[in-house]
Amino acid sequence: MEPPDVQQAESSYTFGDRSTSDIVVRLRNEEGRDDWIYCHSKILTERSRYFADRLSDKWPTCKILDSRYCVEVICQESDYDHHINLLRLLYVVGSGGDDDVPGDHHLCHNVKSALGVLCVAKELDCPLVVAACVNYLEAVPWEEGEEEEMLRVIPMIGSEAEPVLARLQPVDQSAVTGIFSSAFRFATSSPPLPLCDIKASAQEQIDYMITEDDDAPLLIADEVIKLEVKECVKSLFVRFFQCLDSEEVTSKNGALKMVVSDLSWAFQILTKMEMVRDFVVTWVETSEKLVKVVEAMETAAETVEIRVKVTEVTSKVVEAIGYGTVILPTVKRLQMVKLWLPFVRETKPLVDSVVTNQEEDKEEGVRCKIDGEIWQALESSFVSIILALPSSDQAEILTEWLSKNGVYPDLTEAFEVWCYRSKVAKRRLGLLGGEEDGKDMS
Repeated sequence: MEPPDVQQAESSYTFGDRSTSDIVVRLRNEEGRDDWIYCHSKILTERSRYFADRLSDKWPTCKILDSRYCVEVICQESDYDHHINLLRLLYVVGSGGDDDVPGDHHLCHNVKSALGVLCVAKELDCPLVVAACVNYLEAVPWEEGEEEEMLRVIPMIGSEAEPVLARLQPVDQSAVTGIFSSAFRFATSSPPLPLCDIKASAQEQIDYMITEDDDAPLLIADEVIKLEVKECVKSLFVRFFQCLDSEEVTSKNGALKMVVSDLSWAFQILTKMEMVRDFVVTWVETSEKLVKVVEAMETAAETVEIRVKVTEVTSKVVEAIGYGTVILPTVKRLQMVKLWLPFVRETKPLVDSVVTNQEEDKEEGVRCKIDGEIWQALESSFVSIILALPSSDQAEILTEWLSKNGVYPDLTEAFEVWCYRSKVAKRRLGLLGGEEDGKDMS
C-alpha cells in the first residue's frame, strides 16, 4: 500500500496540468496534427501497460536524451480525438478506490465515442479504460446502425468485451416459444381500446417471427405451439359467434369489426403454419348466419367497413377452397358460391361508392377500401370453385350471373369453359365408350 502522501499527490494530478507534469505525450498524425499533452508518468505507467513499457528501462530508446520525458504516439485522423479522450480517462478510472464503478458519467458522451476509446484502450493496453467502456456500452441504448458497428468491433477486443453483445445473442427455443405463446394469446384477445395499438404490434411481431425472409423463421411450430394456436383461434371464433348471436349487433358496434379483423390476421398466420383447415371449415359452417347478420345491418359507412373486413376473410377462405388447399364436399363448395357470390356482388359497389364519397368529402377514420388484388383474387377463386362443380350446378350459377348482365364478379372464363365442356361432352364420353355402347343397343 502506498504512503498517504503519495496517494494525496496522485489525487492532485490533473490532466494537462503543465506545472506538475513530468512527461509529454506527443500525439501526431499524417495530416499534420501535432499536440503536446502534459501528463504524469505515474498515472500513465499504472493504468497503461503500453506506457509502462515505453517508460521502462527495457525500452530500446530509453537511453536517448529526452525519450524518458516525451512519448510520441502516431495515430490515424479518425482516432485522434479518441486518443485524447483515452488520456483524459486515465485520470478518472480507478480514482475512486475499490468501490468505484467505471463506465458512468465520467465516460464518453455517446456510443460512437465509447467504441472509439475502447479500441484505443485495447491497443494501448489500458484494462481499466477497457472495463469502463465495456460497462458503458453494455448499459446504454444503441441505434440500429450502432448495433452493426458493435458486431464489427467488439469481437476484435476479446473476451473482456463479450458482455456488450449479450443483448444481441440468440435465445434458447424455450424462451422463443414462451414469448410467442404469450404474444399470440394477447393478439387474439379483446383488450380495452387504449391497448389496441399494442395488440396490433403483437400481431405484426408474430407474423415477423414465423416469416422466412433473409433469415430463417425465429420459430418452427411444434405440436405444442400448434395446439396453443388452435385454442387461441377457437377462442377467437367463440367471440365471433357471440357477436353474431347478440341482439345488439349494429353497424356501430365495433366488436364484430374487431373480431373479424383479428380473424383475417389469424388466417394469415395459420396459412404460414399450414393450419388453415379448421378455420375454413368453421367459416363455411358460419357463413349463412354471418351473411344474414351483415345484410340485416343498416346501410352506412360503418356497415361497409364491416363488409370490407368480412370480404377480406372470405377471399382467403374461398381461395383455400378454390385451389384445393382445403378439400370440401361438393355441397359445401356449392353453398359457398351461392352465399358469397351475391354478397360480394352487392358489396363491391357499396365500397366503391363510400370510397368515392370519402375522397370528395375528404373524410378520414373509416377504412372502407379493398385492395384491387383482393377483388381479383375473389373472382379467380370463384371461377375455380365453379369449374369444379357438376355441370348442372355450373349452369344454374352462370344463368343467374348472365341474368344480372354479367356484373362483378366476372365469370366469363367459367362461362367459356362450361360452353366448351358441354358442347364436346357427348363426343368425349363417346370416346370413353358410352356413346358407342348406346348405338349398339339400338
